[in-house]
Amino acid sequence: MKTPHSRQNQSFSSRRPVLAVVIIELLLLLAVFAAGAVATVKQLDYTSPVLMSFTPIALVLIIYLTMRRKWGDTGFRSLRAIPASHAKYYIPLLLVLGTLVLKGFTELTPSKVTFFICFTLLVAFVEETIYRGLIFKILLRKSAVAAVVTSSVLFSITHIMNALSGQSMADTMLQLIYALLLGAVLALLMLKNGNIVPLILLHFIHNLIQFLGNDRQDAGTLPYDLFILAVLVVHCVWLMLSARTKSFSSMSSKAGSSVLR
Repeated sequence: MKTPHSRQNQSFSSRRPVLAVVIIELLLLLAVFAAGAVATVKQLDYTSPVLMSFTPIALVLIIYLTMRRKWGDTGFRSLRAIPASHAKYYIPLLLVLGTLVLKGFTELTPSKVTFFICFTLLVAFVEETIYRGLIFKILLRKSAVAAVVTSSVLFSITHIMNALSGQSMADTMLQLIYALLLGAVLALLMLKNGNIVPLILLHFIHNLIQFLGNDRQDAGTLPYDLFILAVLVVHCVWLMLSARTKSFSSMSSKAGSSVLR
């Protein structure tokens, strides 16, 4: 039984995990919406709200993870820590990236490519650190299901801000579903390997291809979008079945060892 003294020594996120997650999400949304309001009033570029909100957030995350020595706990580990046999679980996401490439690209210039490399690295670092790092880890103390589902739903909700930038409701709903499935896949990969680095890299490349690719949303791109959604659904099912099999195997080995005693 935990004594009152031991509970006092616990971090706030350990004592109040749900409240901690709510606070993190609300602070993020507040920062993004405030930056969006400023960008709208001053008629700034569509990337401005993200730059204005995510840049200070990234600095705060770096300072926090460094001062508290939380880099490893949040999943920042060497890629070599991932078992070679687990490399196959990332293949469907490579298929998604390849499909996005098939949509084609807009006219590219060195300045445009450089800007979006920096921009998408910023977005990938902030979103992955918050959703698959902090929020996922906090909720994992409750259960794996809570960590995967909640982090994915919150990741999807965050993308509703696109509706405020003039995007149609149909496109926004498609993006919410897409973000939910992608968030679930990334969360399940985090659950499987506990390594956030490949998720940041995949997120970065995914966004970079999208920003440099054709921005047209018409019937010609719909088959690509539907195929990507199908891949993500199958990927989620595969990872969930893998997680259940692993849990069953772990329980069986423990039961077997207890019988042999």
